[in-house]
Amino acid sequence: MLRRQRHLGRQLALQWLYQIDVGHLPSEEVMAEVPDEEALDGIDEEGVGFAQTLSRGVIADRERIDAMIETYAPEWPLERMAGVERNVLRIAFYEILDVPEIPASVSIDEAVEVAKTFGTEESGKFVNGILGAYMRATKPGKRPPENSAEQA
Repeated sequence: MLRRQRHLGRQLALQWLYQIDVGHLPSEEVMAEVPDEEALDGIDEEGVGFAQTLSRGVIADRERIDAMIETYAPEWPLERMAGVERNVLRIAFYEILDVPEIPASVSIDEAVEVAKTFGTEESGKFVNGILGAYMRATKPGKRPPENSAEQA
């Protein structure tokens, strides 16, 4: 049940972050509008809480998260990325960097699935490629590059 609620929470967080990012809407206004359970097929209070945690975390740390994305996707400036892909990556990097109780592999799998659901099949591959580059660069015993596109 926890896994399902987290999955739904990621979907809701993506929807909120997309509206905030692409629609330039105030975050608290967007996040105050919680969809009913039917809109996200069974999301409950736990799922909404997880979505709030993810969304607030991404918003609070967006500068660092965006720098990470730019490091591992040097050919893709953030403004050129599709809004879905950009915000799925933000959520995934937030989870990987700041939610240690969730294994990185789970965060990556979820990001790919959410990208496919809200984007295209190519969105899933794009997200997986960037997150995979990060994981390869940060394997134990390998020093991660500083936030520099030349080192990615």
